[in-house]
Amino acid sequence: MSIDTPEVEIVEVSARDGIQNEQTILSLDTKLDLIARASAAGARRLEVTSFVNPARVPQMADADALAAALPRGGARHIGLVLNRRGFDRALAGGLPEVNAVVVASDTFSRRNQGVDTAGGLAVWADIAAAARGRVAAGVTIGAAFGCPFEGEVPLARLMQVAEAAVAEGPSELALADTIGVATPRDVADRVGAVASAFPGIPLRLHLHNTRNTGIANVWAGYQAGVRVFDASLGGTGGCPFAPRATGNVATEDVIYLFERAGIRTGWDLDAAIAAAAWLEGVLGHSLPGMVMKAGGFPPRAV
Repeated sequence: MSIDTPEVEIVEVSARDGIQNEQTILSLDTKLDLIARASAAGARRLEVTSFVNPARVPQMADADALAAALPRGGARHIGLVLNRRGFDRALAGGLPEVNAVVVASDTFSRRNQGVDTAGGLAVWADIAAAARGRVAAGVTIGAAFGCPFEGEVPLARLMQVAEAAVAEGPSELALADTIGVATPRDVADRVGAVASAFPGIPLRLHLHNTRNTGIANVWAGYQAGVRVFDASLGGTGGCPFAPRATGNVATEDVIYLFERAGIRTGWDLDAAIAAAAWLEGVLGHSLPGMVMKAGGFPPRAV
């Protein structure tokens, strides 16, 4: 391809968000296999675990062991941290990047992290200060498009939270449609507002396909200037603390969207489809990804 070919980055989140709400608890070796398969398919950044209370999220009980077992070099591994203790664990595990979360609504924030939004911002400020000069620290604004408990999250509220979060100097700011309520217009409006207000901050989108608008929202985000997108093999995912919050946009669906549009992802679509099919077998139930069922196009000769 020409050096002028546009590019996007897909951050693979199946090993964290993808499996955190699954009933089948994956072994450490299986998680490492998942990470290896995603990396072999083209992932260069992966959110691999969350350093949280295992009583609340049993799938992440082996976070410290997983961090210790990760291969060094190659793909870049990210750990989700919700408090200073989680950050310290990620740092001890040698992860080069952490991602914190601030939820835009008070009710969901209390359910997710035990503090209101102001408390979440204070926790993020502490993490950002501890990370400075040591590891990259990004922050995700959860429920940036809507809350499962309070309903609509006004744009003014999102901007207020974003301003406080950006003040701490994140390496990246992500907007999360945690419960999959956004439409392309919402994405265009909110990404546009945030990008205009904070032009120096790299933006990332974390989108769920709960109401079948996820892929359209990915494209709307690209048109609004976003170049980094979270996705999960097979469309796995969901939040244990958000009712009816189903899967992420499927990695292989996002790859197909962009590559078919002439936008380079750095992923091998066939390898991603194979990894998604493998994960479906491991989890023991059908996954919602579409391209893993239909295949790419044009079809390969057989």
